[in-house]
Amino acid sequence: MEYKLLVDEIENLVELLTQNKWIHHIDQILKEESIRKAYAEGYYHNDRETHWIINNEEKVGIIIIHDINDTIPLFDIRLDARYRGKGYGVKTLLWLQDYLFGERGKIRIEGYTRVDNIGMRKCFTKAGFVKEGYLRNAWENADGTVTDSILYGAIKDDWMLGRTTPIKMDDVPY
Repeated sequence: MEYKLLVDEIENLVELLTQNKWIHHIDQILKEESIRKAYAEGYYHNDRETHWIINNEEKVGIIIIHDINDTIPLFDIRLDARYRGKGYGVKTLLWLQDYLFGERGKIRIEGYTRVDNIGMRKCFTKAGFVKEGYLRNAWENADGTVTDSILYGAIKDDWMLGRTTPIKMDDVPY
C-alpha cells in the first residue's frame, strides 16, 4: 500500500467520487460540478491534506485529513466500491496513525461514522481505535433525516505502546 498526496489530479478525483455511491455519507451521490467547484475553492487542500490510497499502482480511494494543522485532526475515507471489504480501510487507518502520530506529531485522531456503517466500525476496531461515544441524532443526512453517530478515537500514547486503553465511560452514573 502506498499513500500519495493529491496534486493536480482533478480528473481522477472526479472519476472516483462520481462513479461511486457513498451510502454512509451526507451526500450519497456527488455531482461533477460540485467536486470541481470544491477543488477550485481549495476544499481538498486548504487546512486539509488529501491522499490517494494506492495498491499496486491502482488508486483505490482517498483519505482526506481535515484540520491538518490542529493537534486533533478528523478524516474522511472514500474507497471505490470495488475495493470495500478487502482490508484497505484498516490498512489506511494504520497508516493514518503512523503518519499523524509519527511524522506530524499529533496527539489524537478522531473519527465519526453513522451507526449503520458496520464496515467502518469494524475497521476502526481492527485498527486499534476505541469506541468513545454514541451520539444520538448527530448525523444530518442530505434528505433531512437524522441518524445516530459513533465516535472513535486513537491516541498517540496507545500507538507508541502498541495497545488500546479502555475508556471509563461508566465510572460514575452522571
